[in-house]
Amino acid sequence: MKILNLILVLTGLFAVSAHAQGKFEQDRKAIKSLAGFYEVNFNYGEVSSPNPGYKFSKPYESHGNEWAEIIVDEPNRIVIQHMLAINDTTVIKHWRQDWTYEDTNIMLYTQDNAWKKGNLTATDVKGKWTQKVYQVDDSPRYQGIGAWSHVGGHDSWSSETDSPLPRRESTVRKDYNVLTRGSRITITKNGWMFEQDNKKVLRTPEGDKLLAIEKGYEEFTKIDQKTFAYAQKWWNNQQNYWADVRNVWADIIGSNDTFKVKTMANGKLLYETLFTLGDQSIKEKWTAAQNKEKVKTALQPYLAK
Repeated sequence: MKILNLILVLTGLFAVSAHAQGKFEQDRKAIKSLAGFYEVNFNYGEVSSPNPGYKFSKPYESHGNEWAEIIVDEPNRIVIQHMLAINDTTVIKHWRQDWTYEDTNIMLYTQDNAWKKGNLTATDVKGKWTQKVYQVDDSPRYQGIGAWSHVGGHDSWSSETDSPLPRRESTVRKDYNVLTRGSRITITKNGWMFEQDNKKVLRTPEGDKLLAIEKGYEEFTKIDQKTFAYAQKWWNNQQNYWADVRNVWADIIGSNDTFKVKTMANGKLLYETLFTLGDQSIKEKWTAAQNKEKVKTALQPYLAK
């Protein structure tokens, strides 16, 4: 009887382990399917406010062609770099998403372009993936944690976390300073959907004040790869430089419990400074060591004390 019980226990443990491994591979497959060549439609609109006198902002709509390329594919870490293809001669290195599995390291946005390290335990992150989103200049934007679901053949992931103002409002709105993002990613037959339930919050020492709730979605629909020929050529030349930029940022983030980033210094935006250095690096054939040293120096005026 003891032997039979032991066999049953071991069989059960094996089944649980196999299920967990199968779920993990499903998660990885879903994340990797976010990569590809897309036409993207952006739609955002405020839908409610606790303030009866609140003046709703005008709905935002936009579209573009975006290439999402897997640049790191490790068992517990998948990194996807996005590029906007404006036309046959212009490309913008866009946002980046790093997916990490059961990762206890997380940076939480506070307000006014500042972040602090969060405290997560192994229990907090068990079976979950963190999506770490970065700006065009590879500075952090927001990080959210959640579990992938694969019910009924539908792959989806969701989280809620604080972030800076969206770029579409960061230069025109001063009445709130934190966007609490409720994000949901769903894989579709022709691409994927990035839905958002966002809260626009004014954060002060007295607490948080909700201004408005916003609904949004970004629809990624697969299109022909040939639209991105110039973008692929540009990235092929630039990718080593930007790998060095990421490494410099990783050192900064890893060595500080809190930090704040200024978007403007010496009359130049942060992304302008780093993009200019990238062009110079290619032209003058800098080594990785030269790239890192010049990027470190360039970033110093943008790191607030």
